[in-house]
Amino acid sequence: MSGVTYKKAGVDIDRAEAFLAKIKPLLEKTRRTEVLGKIGGFSGMFKPRIQRMKDPVLVSSTDGVGTKLLIADLLGKYDTIGIDLVAMCVDDVVVVGAEPLFFLDYIACGKLDAEKLYELMKGIAKGCTEAGCALIGGETAELPGMYTKDKFDLAGFCVGLVDREKVIDGRHCRRGDKLLGLASSGLHSNGFSLIRKLFPPGEIKGKLGKELIRPTRIYTKSLLHLTKKVKIKAMSHITGGGFYDNIPRAIPEGISARITKGSWPVPAIFNKIQHRGQIEESEMYRTFNMGIGMVLALSRRSTNHALNLLAELRQKAWVIGELVEGTNSVEII
Repeated sequence: MSGVTYKKAGVDIDRAEAFLAKIKPLLEKTRRTEVLGKIGGFSGMFKPRIQRMKDPVLVSSTDGVGTKLLIADLLGKYDTIGIDLVAMCVDDVVVVGAEPLFFLDYIACGKLDAEKLYELMKGIAKGCTEAGCALIGGETAELPGMYTKDKFDLAGFCVGLVDREKVIDGRHCRRGDKLLGLASSGLHSNGFSLIRKLFPPGEIKGKLGKELIRPTRIYTKSLLHLTKKVKIKAMSHITGGGFYDNIPRAIPEGISARITKGSWPVPAIFNKIQHRGQIEESEMYRTFNMGIGMVLALSRRSTNHALNLLAELRQKAWVIGELVEGTNSVEII
């Protein structure tokens, strides 16, 4: 009579080890020269290059992709959701002027589906490559008591580095500074709980699905290049909370942001969502990015130079407003 085993309880260690072996080549593609040790150790090691920095500062961020994961489940498409995961973290790190150095992921599932999770890891590795950061480790946990066998959740963790004197924290913002809006790739990874209430599964599985699953744009390399050429005073990553909640996080007290509607083309998907749900305009700008994934504040005289540099990088951008005297709020006119 054989006793109870961990495998019989729903956790297959051998399957997990086989999966790790399968994804090792993906991790190797993201490797940077600063990475020490081998993949699969108890921890990831990274020796940052800080010789040229007077006062190095570590910058960290953690995030997930929310219920966009349910859209991926519905469509059976997982190779882009990993890009979303990386983007949500690295673009929070770069807004203070930091270079993302390394990334880790955490995946929790009811039962390890190697094929599905391999597609996910392909996306994570691609996102890390786009951002220039190393994927140095992570954790895949089978939790059969917490998730049904076909469900999983994920989180990402990123660490970056910046010289303290180069930190972008809004302290230099002044009234009259211009606001540049950088084009998003679509919905990115916010507002999907609302979207799933508006559109039935059958409609999502049609043409709409391609737009909903489009991965979040990674701005990291473009913005790091821009910071070397232009003095950026503040940067806001337009994620959950939209314009109203995110822009005030980057600008100082006594300053507000005035955004001008019509100064950029709003992608059709946002109009479709607003029309379907009869959603008030203020709610749209609080929930979605409305076609703007990043907002930068810079002086008037730097504006054209920044736009030209972004155009060279094939990053669409527009002057969408300016900073005014106010109470650390956002006005959309």
